Amino acid sequence: MAENLDYLGDVDPTAPKLGSRDIANRLRAAILTQKLAPGAQVPSQPALSDFFGVARETARRAVDILKAERLVITRQGSGAYVRAKTQRPVELRPHIEAAFERTHVAIDFAGFSGETLRDAITEALDKVRAGDLTPESITIRVMISDMTVPMALPARAETQSDDPAVRERANRITRRAADSIIDQVQELSDLGLVRSAQCEVRVHSAAPLFKMYILNGEEAWFGFYPVIERTVSIKGEPTAIYDLLGKDVPLFHYTVSDDSASHGTQFVEGAAQWFDSVWDTITREYEA
Repeated sequence: MAENLDYLGDVDPTAPKLGSRDIANRLRAAILTQKLAPGAQVPSQPALSDFFGVARETARRAVDILKAERLVITRQGSGAYVRAKTQRPVELRPHIEAAFERTHVAIDFAGFSGETLRDAITEALDKVRAGDLTPESITIRVMISDMTVPMALPARAETQSDDPAVRERANRITRRAADSIIDQVQELSDLGLVRSAQCEVRVHSAAPLFKMYILNGEEAWFGFYPVIERTVSIKGEPTAIYDLLGKDVPLFHYTVSDDSASHGTQFVEGAAQWFDSVWDTITREYEA
């Protein structure tokens, strides 16, 4: 029986055949939306070839693109599978919830948009609303790139340079995440559920290349943004851009210990010093 690949979208038999990058884009979307869950087998090359009406070599190159992005792995004689690392963002969540068990909660984030932070703190904030978590103060600082000024990334792939239309799209993503965090934290303050709850967002002109979380000055999570080429819709037109792959990147975890010379302690302290140095110098106020 043929595999049901309808989740990969429609195929117009009258349109030009899709290329390997187009097929990779559809597979990537299925992985990131977990239509292909971590650990699931990626459709075989013959199945992809039949579904999209392309040569098997085209299907193979599509899977190779996802291998290069570390979204899939191959097992000899068995095929390709979605990497379990796509579960990484879930791993951050319990640490954030644990941070909210403290009397005073302090979270610093630096990165592109804060989407992952927004998703990770929502459950903890819901528990504060329900009275299951009762911190006395919450202080969240979010430091992100200002997508209203020229950036090296994201960029239009064709010109490999800044493009206001590409940034406009990125700015919408950034604002959606940042505004949501601000609103959720402000709501706790407005309802009187937390004695002091504040979220401050500041922006800077440096392109986003990594993301970092610092929880209560005791833990730090760090991850690089791989740069990928993909096609997105900008003003209704398919546009190839160099974009940042942020949601599923591996995060490296560091914790403070009793040993001041330990790698974890030094990393967390260094991360906090770096954050404060940028926050206090080249950032400016974010206009919500």
